[in-house]
Amino acid sequence: MTMAQDTANTWGQPESTYTAEDIRVLDGLEAVRRRPGMYIGSTDQRGLHHLVYEIVYNSIDEAMAGYCDHTEVIIHKDGSVTVSDNGRGIPVDYHAATNTSALEAVMTRLHAGAKFGGHTYTVSSGLHGVGASVVNALSSWLKVEVRRQGKYYRQEYRHGIPTGEVKEVGDANNTGTTVTFLADWEIFGELNYDFDTICQRLRELAYLNKNLQLTLIDERSDQEATFYFEGGIASFVQRLNKRRTVLHSRPIYLSRVINSTMVEAAIQYNDGFNETIFSFANCVNTVDGGSHLTGFRSALTRVLNDYARKNKLIKDADPNLIGEDVREGLTAIISVKIPEPQFEGQTKAKLGNPEIKTHVEATVSDGLSTYLEQHPNEAKTIIDKCFITAKAREAARKARDLIFKRSAFETATLPGKLADCSEKDPRRSELFIVEGDSAGGSAKQGRDRRFQAILPLRGKILNVEKASKDKIFEQEEIRAIITALGTGTGDQLDLSKLRYHTIIIMTDADVDGSHIRTLLLTFFYRHMVGLINQGHLFIAQPPLYRIQAGKQHFWVYSEKEKEAKLKELKGDRFEIQRYKGLGEMSPEQLWETTMNPTTRTLLRAEIEDAITADWVFRMLMGDEVPPRRNFIQAHARNVRNLDI
Repeated sequence: MTMAQDTANTWGQPESTYTAEDIRVLDGLEAVRRRPGMYIGSTDQRGLHHLVYEIVYNSIDEAMAGYCDHTEVIIHKDGSVTVSDNGRGIPVDYHAATNTSALEAVMTRLHAGAKFGGHTYTVSSGLHGVGASVVNALSSWLKVEVRRQGKYYRQEYRHGIPTGEVKEVGDANNTGTTVTFLADWEIFGELNYDFDTICQRLRELAYLNKNLQLTLIDERSDQEATFYFEGGIASFVQRLNKRRTVLHSRPIYLSRVINSTMVEAAIQYNDGFNETIFSFANCVNTVDGGSHLTGFRSALTRVLNDYARKNKLIKDADPNLIGEDVREGLTAIISVKIPEPQFEGQTKAKLGNPEIKTHVEATVSDGLSTYLEQHPNEAKTIIDKCFITAKAREAARKARDLIFKRSAFETATLPGKLADCSEKDPRRSELFIVEGDSAGGSAKQGRDRRFQAILPLRGKILNVEKASKDKIFEQEEIRAIITALGTGTGDQLDLSKLRYHTIIIMTDADVDGSHIRTLLLTFFYRHMVGLINQGHLFIAQPPLYRIQAGKQHFWVYSEKEKEAKLKELKGDRFEIQRYKGLGEMSPEQLWETTMNPTTRTLLRAEIEDAITADWVFRMLMGDEVPPRRNFIQAHARNVRNLDI
């Protein structure tokens, strides 16, 4: 999970004249350089990494077509990156439609690639064929080398423009493509590639493409990592469950090819309370799910109920297990590789192909039914786990029913002492979840009552990473949050009922405040993740210091900012006040620094990598002490504002 900064914007008035002369058409790669965010998402470190991934995806396409089994990525000391594979090599012969070589067409034309015809690549990890050309456009220079049909070819580019024709430079005793590029510093600023982040993505790709070796070499720090998994997604599930107590020793692996579609699923249960399911389509992490995930869930629930009734594990009078029951403690990977993926939503993170639901259902239904019949002991263990979950669910349902009684909203004092706002339009309403009654009191006095609601929490909420659902909904503070938001949780989450479209966690700048913030983030990630995915959850940024210099005062939000301000005030008399708690500020100060939409800074909670987020929450908030200790030791030097 990452935090993206949101600040207040000031909009100017539009120009009074607007004619055809104001319309400019951007051709080819010029559009990419003018609007890079449209093609790679951003020009920060994530966008920089995306350049690497786009070239790697071309190698993955060769691997999925059966022609590549090794790809190497090298980060050079000067910031350039090389991606090399042993695939067939990009064709270099004449391309009639563009009147250039095929290689030049691929590297300089948007939507030019073999993945559109459906003959060369039945399945492709890219969506639009813009990968290599976009990387080329956003690079100061790029060099591509092709080994094909016994010959060695090369072409070079500057800012996406060829510096010459494709040249034959020698003989080759193997095949493949090597791309070396230097990202344009004018677009990206500092070329700061993160070894661990790229490792995570390459590891993920290696799991999704078994028997493919992916190597990352960082010449800056002399680091190297190689990933190769014969077990594919089954090995992926084993890694996710590495520090969990599993109910069956080996993951259940299911696969089938149906009408040029490859369906894979790997399943393993553990004794935990959380559901960990990740879905992929053509190696793209579909964080919002889609038809493949729907098919998997439907088949899983149906097969376990059918098996339980057939073997008299469910009494005739008892109701069926529901989806929540069969997914608690489940770790699963669903991966489909399809010829024409249809992605939905603004982020293209949801698979829409309706036929894939049927394909996945058939694969999981047949494969899982066979497994359960052949492994009765494991089957009974899984069913018993589901029954325990069902009982806890029923207890949690009763607790939730108490939360959502109509009378709760009709009383003057809501759970958690919610001070509501007068605005009834959720799009214009904000909810501050505040640590402690003292800070809550200041926030209530300092807020704008028209659109800002305050929910003070008494102490720390329950650590949901280590609690069953019935225990979670028994806690008063969690019930207060659910009541205030009005959306429900888990499978019943309904964002159309959200009472505030901006939810702000506001805690003290000390150890306890950080812990409370982490507990709240864990709750939202595990039980209301839709709030995060849809951009509703924020973290307030209260100041750390107030510097008084004569009649002027300055609010300072970081140690670095404090040092800079003190240098600026050098020679002047000044006083510094350190704020550890929100309650130390007056209502007016809290409004000025932290709550006023025109001056405040908020951090928006985002899930950049769901798999990493799952691991981090489990590591920080779970039962295992050694990985948490190792994490703290590894990151101790990066700690800021340590409160002792």
